[in-house]
Amino acid sequence: MSIAENLRSVQDRIAAAAKRAGRDPSSVRLVTVTKTIGFDRIREAVTAGAAILGENRVQEAKEKIEALGNRATWHLIGHLQTNKAKYAVKLFDLIHSVDNIELARELDRQAGKIGKKQNVLIEVNIAGEASKAGMAVREAPALAREVARLRNLAVQGLMTMPPFSEDPEASRPYFRVLRELAETIARENVSGLSMRELSMGMSGDFEVAIEEGATLVRVGTAIFGTRS
Repeated sequence: MSIAENLRSVQDRIAAAAKRAGRDPSSVRLVTVTKTIGFDRIREAVTAGAAILGENRVQEAKEKIEALGNRATWHLIGHLQTNKAKYAVKLFDLIHSVDNIELARELDRQAGKIGKKQNVLIEVNIAGEASKAGMAVREAPALAREVARLRNLAVQGLMTMPPFSEDPEASRPYFRVLRELAETIARENVSGLSMRELSMGMSGDFEVAIEEGATLVRVGTAIFGTRS
C-alpha cells in the first residue's frame, strides 16, 4: 500500500480504538514518526494529512525542517542531551522526553532567551529498563512539580515506552500505570502543571494505548514500512 493508504488505515484504527473505549476520536492525535525517512516520503505523508511529525534526533530534525518548512508541527520524541537544548526549543512544538531537572533548567533558560513558552512532557521509565531513559514512577511527580515552577516551560503530561513485545496486550499494564500516575499528579492541582497529554503507544500497540487513555500515539513503521 502507499504511504497515503497506510496513513488512512492508521487513522481509521485510531478512531475505532477510541470509539471502543468510549472516547471521541478527536481526543487522540497521531505523531507520524519520520526517523531515518527521506524528504520525499515525508512530503508524501504530509500531503496525505500527517499533521504532527516526530523526530528522535535534533540534527536530523533540523535538516528536515529546513527542507520541508512549517507544513507540519514537529515533536521531539527521542532522548535529548542538555547541550542540544538551545536547538530543541527553536525547532519543536512539544518535547516528549524531559527526564531530569538539569535538562529542564537548560530548556527553560534557552526558551527564555527566545521568548518562548516550551511545551514539554515528563518521560517515565515504568519498567525500570536500564537501556531506556525516563524517571522512575515514584520520582516522576516530584520532577513534574519542579519543572512546573520553571517560568518558560509548560508541563503538558507524561510519556512512556514499555518493554518491547510482539504481543500488544503486554504493553497494557505499563500504559495503565502511566494513566494512573497522571491522574495522581493531576489531583495535586499544582499551578502550571497539566496532565492533558499521555504520549504512549507505537505501531505495534497504539490501539491498546488508546484504550488506556493515550492522547498522542507515535507511529512510524505502520505508515512508512520497516526501516532499513
